[in-house]
Amino acid sequence: MTGGVTEGRSNMQINRYHKEQADKWNEFIAASKNGTFLLNRNYMDYHQERFTDASLMFYDEKQRLIAVLPANYEADIATVYSHHGLTYGGLIMSRHISTLEVMEAMQMACRYYAEQGAVKMYYRPIPYIYNRYPSQEDLFFLFRNHATLEARNLSQTIYIPDAIKMNELRRRCIKKSIKAGNTISMEDDVTDFWHILDHNLRERHNVIPVHSIPELELLMSRFPDLIHLYVVKNPQGKTIAGTIVFDMGHIVHTQYIAANAEGKATGAFDHLVNHLLSTVYANRTYFDFGVSTEKGGKWLNEGLTFQKESFGARGVCYDTWSLNLSDFL
Repeated sequence: MTGGVTEGRSNMQINRYHKEQADKWNEFIAASKNGTFLLNRNYMDYHQERFTDASLMFYDEKQRLIAVLPANYEADIATVYSHHGLTYGGLIMSRHISTLEVMEAMQMACRYYAEQGAVKMYYRPIPYIYNRYPSQEDLFFLFRNHATLEARNLSQTIYIPDAIKMNELRRRCIKKSIKAGNTISMEDDVTDFWHILDHNLRERHNVIPVHSIPELELLMSRFPDLIHLYVVKNPQGKTIAGTIVFDMGHIVHTQYIAANAEGKATGAFDHLVNHLLSTVYANRTYFDFGVSTEKGGKWLNEGLTFQKESFGARGVCYDTWSLNLSDFL
């Protein structure tokens, strides 16, 4: 795809993102009504060699940046993704953008990509729990333009201010871990935890973690206040369970969860979740465990869903929509 500027009916303009604009992009994400640090270029670009960036920046008639669209392009199938390397993407909006401006920005983006030769766009909107202010104008655009719902993954999330009480099994496991002498701490070294995670994923699903140890270390160094590893250790100081938490402000998300055989037997993870909910993040709004589905939501991991729901979590959808870009020429 080539660069360039496209102008809309109301003198709105879209520009292709270039790396020289990283600071401006990141400042906008931080001030937006629905962006998270996963859309910060220091996070997005850690694996930039895997993707051809096709992100857009939208300016109003006064040349104020009012929206950005993180995206990548796969030329061999003429398809745009927003964003293929992230759990979600979609249009990231300023607090002051209007519905009509969102509609125009989305229309312009689709037309721009179509003119560049793309035939389809897959669009992953930000799940509503991550929004700092109502931000679903893009979903209205998708409906109005006959988008197709391609995937609906289900996450389990706890509403912390009025959380459903943990079930008796979880409470017994917490007591078991405390009685066993397990302790909880925040750590910088991901190695021991990663090996537990890697073993579990290989054994259960024949896959490896999305992030390697060096990638996790890089991201944690770039976001030291926002990405944390919490582990449970047995009385001998051995790591037996843990989770990597992404701190988005009003919402925290467990990116990875893992426990070894000893950790499972002693209720270590139950102990850890209870500690995070009751102590570390007690003043937040949402605690999001992440999805328990595969194959675009066609398969539900019922055991994992039960475990998360037994902590008081309930369902939030992570959707993927598609648009035929030829409709916008």
